[in-house]
Amino acid sequence: DSPIAEYHNQGKEMVDYVADYLEKIEERPVYPDLEPGYLRDLIPTEAPCEPESFEDLMQDVERVIMPGITHWHSPNFFAYFPAASSYPAMLADMLCGAIGCIGFSWAASPACTELETVMLDWLGKMLQLPECFIAGTHGHGGGVIQSTASEATLMSLLAARCKAVRRVQAVESERSESDVLSKLVAYTSDQAHSSVERAALIGAVMMRKVPTDEHFAVREEMLKKMVEEDKAAGLIPFYFCATLGTTPSCAFDHITKLGPLCNKENMWMHIDAAYAGSAFICPEFRPLLNGIEYADSFNFNPHKWLLINFDCSTMWVKKRTDIIGHWQIPLGRRFRSLKMWFVFRLYGLKGLQAHIRKQVALAKEFESLVQADNRFEICAEVILGLVCFRLKGSNELNQNLLKRITKSREIHLVPCQLSGRFVLRFAICARTTESRHIQRAWRHITQLAFELLQEQSESNKNKKILSLICVKSFLISSIWCLITKSCFSPEFYYAS
Repeated sequence: DSPIAEYHNQGKEMVDYVADYLEKIEERPVYPDLEPGYLRDLIPTEAPCEPESFEDLMQDVERVIMPGITHWHSPNFFAYFPAASSYPAMLADMLCGAIGCIGFSWAASPACTELETVMLDWLGKMLQLPECFIAGTHGHGGGVIQSTASEATLMSLLAARCKAVRRVQAVESERSESDVLSKLVAYTSDQAHSSVERAALIGAVMMRKVPTDEHFAVREEMLKKMVEEDKAAGLIPFYFCATLGTTPSCAFDHITKLGPLCNKENMWMHIDAAYAGSAFICPEFRPLLNGIEYADSFNFNPHKWLLINFDCSTMWVKKRTDIIGHWQIPLGRRFRSLKMWFVFRLYGLKGLQAHIRKQVALAKEFESLVQADNRFEICAEVILGLVCFRLKGSNELNQNLLKRITKSREIHLVPCQLSGRFVLRFAICARTTESRHIQRAWRHITQLAFELLQEQSESNKNKKILSLICVKSFLISSIWCLITKSCFSPEFYYAS
């Protein structure tokens, strides 16, 4: 067969395989039961010299690859945050791979550059971003697709660093760049993602973590206090990364108050809404983004919750001139805006809103199940699609519960630490998750919790029995000692 004929046949087989995989995904154990290094022994030590058949390759996908997959799109997957997936996005990725352009400039592929600009405007309008962030207006801002939120944070920090150096040197021309850099200080929440701290390490600037309130959010007073302390010490506050929807608990920093403070202090405010940002297309969740008008840059990941497959992390800036030279890390870029175009057109805004609302409702359903069981407690306010909960009791008890959940491989969860407590995170992730999956997951969790608490009760009972036996033995031996001491004392002998 010709290569094009082979592609026709193999392409159809692959589409069928993917469709079957996704249709039956919940029949697979959501988490693999393997040890590290499992794969090396399953394949040859070197690549083949001669071509092999597509049929053999696909058989090895099941034999080698699938046993080592954590099935992120299973409705039994409740870990991390969602990894978006939809058929329109997958189709667009196929077309992107076929076109295969490297969009490092407009001339390299005009449609690649121009569609991205327009798609960022479409999405910005869905979010009701201030007009200054929209490229197709009289504003000076615009949007760009990054690979991840980590990259967006780094780009914003580098842009802020350059802007701060220029601002200081404009006033104090004798100061060297290295001297200014040594005095720069950035801030972020103590609940922020580790990538924010990593951005500061790469950018070679100091970063301080701002303590959060009882809702795990940064308030203006604490940031203001730290900024004033640092200015008094001769440092130059220049950047604050606010989080809307933290990774541990989906907490929201108070940007309506933090924004004016940052503007007053000439600090660049970047907003990281990696997970939560998708929800802002719904009018009822849009108030969570109030304060965006004070920000210099804003980022979230449609590849988390907006049905656009990884990678697609969208970033907007208020002033393009501040970030030219820092648009992205790589020179080349894939035609990622095709995925946005396909998904937006084939779902429509109403379809995307329905997806968000459905998953928030499922999280609320799980929350109500937890609240109805007095053995458990909710550990953070449930605002979107994440529920933080735990068994009432010790950290060790909850660690043991999670170990049993993971070992069972029926559902997949991951933990977090909140105020020193070991907490289980239950995130609504898969596009196909329904109420029945929530109910089944809760039955599974409560059954494992029941078994664990029963064992703990039995263990405590045995400890009490053992303790009573020890006390009894001690009393008997003590009495015996007193008797024997009396019986064999010289006084007892002579008296008798």
